Amino acid sequence: MSRLSLEKFAGLAPRMSSEQRRAAAVAGVAHALHDGYTDLIYIMLPLWQAEFGLTYAALGLLRSAFVGAMASLQIPAGYLSERFGAAIVLALGTALAGLGYCCAGLSTGFAMLLGALLVSGIGSSTQHPIASALVARAFAGAQSLKAIGAYNFAGDLGKMTVPAMLSLMLLVTPWRPALFILGSLGVAVAAVILFAAPRRGSAHAATRSDSRRAELERERQPLAFALLMGIGVIDSATRMGFLLFLPFVLTQKGATLQTVGLAMTLIFAGGAAGKLACAFIGARIGAIRTVWLTEGLTAAGILALSQLPLQAALLLLPLIGVALNGTSSVLYGSVPDLVEPARRTRALSIFYTGTIGSGAIAPILFGRLGDLFGVWPALTLVALFVLLTLPLAWLLRRPLALT
Repeated sequence: MSRLSLEKFAGLAPRMSSEQRRAAAVAGVAHALHDGYTDLIYIMLPLWQAEFGLTYAALGLLRSAFVGAMASLQIPAGYLSERFGAAIVLALGTALAGLGYCCAGLSTGFAMLLGALLVSGIGSSTQHPIASALVARAFAGAQSLKAIGAYNFAGDLGKMTVPAMLSLMLLVTPWRPALFILGSLGVAVAAVILFAAPRRGSAHAATRSDSRRAELERERQPLAFALLMGIGVIDSATRMGFLLFLPFVLTQKGATLQTVGLAMTLIFAGGAAGKLACAFIGARIGAIRTVWLTEGLTAAGILALSQLPLQAALLLLPLIGVALNGTSSVLYGSVPDLVEPARRTRALSIFYTGTIGSGAIAPILFGRLGDLFGVWPALTLVALFVLLTLPLAWLLRRPLALT
């Protein structure tokens, strides 16, 4: 999908200034590439196991090195962007992520491969806080939610297209040159980001009356941001907990391995659509109502799944995917409304660190519950857990209503 068609699909193109177009395009391309890099590892794990004779623990360490570096360094990346500029840090991070994959393509053993993925993860730590902050600075109000939705949707496009590119390349070339080519793509994209990224925020996004700004600043207390982050942490943990148990739930309903693969595709397709659709819904009915809608549907969908036969459960999965993933666009799009402009990059880096971190820890905790009580009781607890977001969203209604 081209940049312009994506903007039109997101309902942004007719009203976007040149600077807004640049911010949306740079953020979308960066998100697509970095999310694609993140999911390339899944395709490469079997090949690396065969090439280097790795254990499953070693394969897990490779994945953890990339994700751990990406998640833990987002806050420092936000600080660096405030000091040296978003364009420079995002471009350097993208180049580093690409160079990491180039090194992975040249690796001759496990240690070098581990180091290469660590380098790539360090580079990818810049993308979420900085690219989303570019969008937040360029757009305001309802347009901000739509722009964040398009930005999130671009990440899902990258998760589909970049691994697909690798799969096609592996049909005609060994994995080493394939990774080197894809890594070189990151270096090329970094050069584009360096020259194309806006150097300042949009005047349209920053325009507010003095009285309005004063009123908002009184409401933008750390507690409001903490409540929003609490919703994000619970939402991310619920998503990872549900995905952990879903294959086992479907297997108990009689699903084959191929059917489980289809089910995961349905969930992810619904999730990609949900990120864009819920941004529009949030712009239309407000963030709080959208959170209540999506989280309520998530809980209801998970509980209904336990009562449905396999075929009906498969039909329900895309709707669960929409609700399960759609909340994130509204949450990320609401961060700029609770934080003063000068602190948005830092706030987004903290927000992404918290949500990604909870998504990494949740499978361990929910997995333990599954060991203790069984799959179905644990899945019910996941459904009930997501309902904790509702009172938190209710407490946020006044700060977000003022934006």
